[in-house]
Parts: sequence; C-alpha cells; structure tokens
Amino acid sequence: MIDLVIKVALSYLLGSVVGSLLVGRLYGGVDIRKLASGNAGATNALRTQGKAFAFCVLLIDIAKGWVATRVIAQLSFAGATPGEGPIAWAASLCGLAVIIGHVYPVWYGFRGGKGVATLVGVVVGLAPGLLIPLLVTWLLAAMLFGFVGLASMIATMSLPVAVAVTRMDPEMPLLVFGVFAVALVVFTHRSNIARMRAGKEPRARRLWLFGKQRS
Repeated sequence: MIDLVIKVALSYLLGSVVGSLLVGRLYGGVDIRKLASGNAGATNALRTQGKAFAFCVLLIDIAKGWVATRVIAQLSFAGATPGEGPIAWAASLCGLAVIIGHVYPVWYGFRGGKGVATLVGVVVGLAPGLLIPLLVTWLLAAMLFGFVGLASMIATMSLPVAVAVTRMDPEMPLLVFGVFAVALVVFTHRSNIARMRAGKEPRARRLWLFGKQRS
C-alpha cells in the first residue's frame, strides 16, 4: 500500500510540471494563463505563442503521462519486490494522478491545464490500442461541431466505451480509469460548456466542415 501511495504521489508531482509554464519560463517568463483563454494547455499555447512553443508544450505534457504509467508505476518502493502487486491498477491510478497534477499543479498555485494532452500520454502508456478510437473520435467531433473542447470531451468518452466493447485486458483498471478521466475532462471544460451555451465559444474553422461550406 505504501508502495502505491509513493507511486501516485510521484505521478502527481510529475504532472505538476506543466509544459506551457515550463517552456514559458524558458521563453522569457511567458505565462499563457494570462493570455487569451487563460488555459495552460497546448491549444492556448498555439494561439498565443506559435507552433514551436505549442509543440514543445505538447511533447512535455504527453511525455509525462507516459512516464507516469510506464516508468513510475513499475518502480519499487518501501521494500516491495519489483513487479509485486497489481501493476495494472498502479498504472491506472498513476495515470489519473499525473492528469490531476497537470490540472492542479502544486508548483504553479494549482492553476494548470485541462489535462487532454497528458491524457493522451497516459493512454499510450496504459493501452496504445485505445489511441485509435480516441484520435478518430476527436477528429470526427471536431469536423462535425468545430469545437476543440467539445471534441476533447467526446473523444474521452470513447475510452470507457472502447474498453467495454473490446474487453481489453486488464479490463477493470482501464474501465475505471476511463470513467474517471471522462468526469475530470468534462469538469475541466466546464468554462467551454458555458461559452458554447452562450454562443461565445470560438470554432476551429480549419477543421470544421460546416465552416468551410459557409466560407
């Protein structure tokens, strides 16, 4: 049990290293939480700082999700034997912890991003096969509705569905991760939901099929 607590805590601390804020410091102290949407994620980084900045942010945030599930979850602490215990559950819990760390980073006043890029890294670490329904669903939703935030929420919802339908092994840890990931991503996108309801949410017109038809 102590072994698992240490792994989860380390994953949270790793998640708290937010890519946009780390890169922003290297770029002369840029804090994108004070720009545009105020989100410390790759989308806002792209809108405010450009492609190179956003690519570095995306790479860091995805990488830490993979490290938490494939490296930290496999470590041994508190006298535990390497490989001992429910590794699948440890990986899933470490995956949730690293996403929570990204959303509520202890290093940055608990104001981070929305967790989607880190979620992608976690999925790659837990079950790479789930990346296909995740990305395909995101792309289809973005093309149909034009909202990046809505596409992210719908894509995350595809995870527990894909696990249940394909009955991936181990099923239960992945299913629990998927359900909690949906709840967390929807919660972090509550401001997007409010803006969509108010008709103030900007659309990604390069992806939105109906936007191209109107232009």
